[in-house]
Amino acid sequence: MWKRYGKAAGIFIFSMTDAELLHYITTDDPDEMEALFAKARNVRERYYGNAVYFRGLIEFTNCCKNDCFYCGIRAGGKKVERYRLSLEQILRCCAMGDMLGYKTFVLQGGEDPFFTDERIVEIVKAIRATYPNHAITLSIGEKERGSYERFFEAGANRYLLRHETANDAHYAKLHPASMSLARRKRCLFTLKDIGYQVGAGFMVGTPFQTPETLLEDLRFLEELKPAMVGIGPFIPAADTPFSKEAQGSFEQTLRMVALSRILLPKALIPATTALGTISSHGRERGLMAGANVVMPNLSPKAVRKLYALYDNKICTGDEAAECRLCMEGRIRSFGFAPDMRRGDAAV
Repeated sequence: MWKRYGKAAGIFIFSMTDAELLHYITTDDPDEMEALFAKARNVRERYYGNAVYFRGLIEFTNCCKNDCFYCGIRAGGKKVERYRLSLEQILRCCAMGDMLGYKTFVLQGGEDPFFTDERIVEIVKAIRATYPNHAITLSIGEKERGSYERFFEAGANRYLLRHETANDAHYAKLHPASMSLARRKRCLFTLKDIGYQVGAGFMVGTPFQTPETLLEDLRFLEELKPAMVGIGPFIPAADTPFSKEAQGSFEQTLRMVALSRILLPKALIPATTALGTISSHGRERGLMAGANVVMPNLSPKAVRKLYALYDNKICTGDEAAECRLCMEGRIRSFGFAPDMRRGDAAV
């Protein structure tokens, strides 16, 4: 059902109609799904072979000013035990990651007003001064252009900002009125314009989501052409308005990973921790559906459980070295090659 319609700058481009995409978004036919996953693997192998890139994740604050209805660290979560890592703690995480071979650090946190532009610049500069050849990724939400420019000038290379849904009405049902999809999209295009390698993405199975809204997500990704695409299942979080909702479908999440790989051949796509949370071999299955990145946790063990975007998150009790070795072994067992290089998007 997919058709290769051209080749531009070395990229084999696949065209799928809306009807074809909707078919794969909704199919539960095992043969069709395996054919889809096989196609996604073939596309990934063209540019990345069997390499799986490792990123060291540092969850440095679980404080957030926003009140997103699905998020376990939302501002309205009164039962959350809040924490912030100091610059010294963040640098210790980086030192551990470097010792373990990581060449990319991902600093992820809520939209925490404590971490002003000046503090983020100080953190990025300190990491860049010690690790001049490593990639530094930020995932700290919506900012003004001037803030993004300061972080970039300080040495940040990549920025992750999930759009969550490309449909305005759906976005409004997942977020308070103070937030807007138009602003989120504007941030993503601004980040690209500045020169970041940009990551977008969404959850599969959020309340009020339909096959048509998932189609809009794929079409938005085609428009944005991000370097990275993060897709994971919706998992309910306690003490949120959606705590009693059903979690997203594992198989549908895999299909969305595969479709994203086919439509965006050169994207870096993580096999997310959320996939591993809802299935014992979830991350490995994600790789088999076209993903090529994993992000083991470098955060101090004492705060791992506190960064609870959703319930029952895995690997919160592992030391950083345990996390790295376990993931490497699991990846090799599925025929993939762990790759500790920076792993920039193919050009």
